[in-house]
Amino acid sequence: MRHKPLREQVIVVTGASSGIGLVTVRMAVERGARVVLAARSEDVLARVAAELGDRAVHVVADVGQREDVQAIADKAIAKFGGFDTWVNVAGLTVYGLLREIAYEDYQRLIQTNLWGTVNGSLVAVEHLRKRGGALINVGSIASDLAFPFQGLYATSKHAVKGFTDTLRMELIAGGAPVSVTLVKPASIDTPLPQRARNYMDREPTLPPPIYPPQEVADAILHAAVHPQRDIFVGGGGKFFVMGKEFAPGAYDELAPAIIALQKRSERPRNPQGALHAPREAGKERGDPPVYVMRTSAYTRATLHPLATTGIAVGLAATAALLLRRRAKRPY
Repeated sequence: MRHKPLREQVIVVTGASSGIGLVTVRMAVERGARVVLAARSEDVLARVAAELGDRAVHVVADVGQREDVQAIADKAIAKFGGFDTWVNVAGLTVYGLLREIAYEDYQRLIQTNLWGTVNGSLVAVEHLRKRGGALINVGSIASDLAFPFQGLYATSKHAVKGFTDTLRMELIAGGAPVSVTLVKPASIDTPLPQRARNYMDREPTLPPPIYPPQEVADAILHAAVHPQRDIFVGGGGKFFVMGKEFAPGAYDELAPAIIALQKRSERPRNPQGALHAPREAGKERGDPPVYVMRTSAYTRATLHPLATTGIAVGLAATAALLLRRRAKRPY
């Protein structure tokens, strides 16, 4: 399946007020698309939409509410006549032991991360059945891995994977012209830790290696034109998933190290975070205390396998030619 070029597309992005969502809408407009931004933070959305000009429109929405998500679709239809790609990015996390997390925090995170994806997917697919297009859900390597002290987040992302895979199969069985992609980022340099509900006695962070959000946005926009079933963003994340599948017991034994890598040395800045109310929106990146990778060679290779193979073949041929010339050289 192949979709329209980006310059001919209308793209809906939830969670568009910060991090991956914000980077994605800006990159999409740079590449010629029109965008519909949706999130809870009205002031940030209005400012970003004004920055992007007449190619953007914003909708204030809580994706956990089905009627809010329907309003996003209605706005896209009213403004641009419809949409071609829908991207479910909205998500938050909670740091803490599962037994310590308050029930209302369980409810709120699942409402956003899982039900937000369910609502967005079902609304989007009803529109896309008629015209074709792409549904792109942002999961995580936590869709395949468990992370102590982010167990609730991992729970929600496991559920997102199960829902996305099932919906894809149903669309295939029904012959619908809709591609479904699950993007699974590793640790990404966004404000996610700063916006998290935090039960720990230290400021949270993400375990390395950490990658820039532009790598995720690029993968999302690639899938909007050239669909792929799953896309891992970050070779480090793919490595850990493969390792866990090969030796799950050994991965479990890494729990103490994984916990330590999620804690900074400083005290918590804002333990309440943005779980129940929008805060700290408007930023693309966070402030991790470790080095952030510039790119993900692994992800770029998976997005452009033919080009990567061609380069590899070319390098091999060049190396062989140089070795042959060297062998013929008199000594």
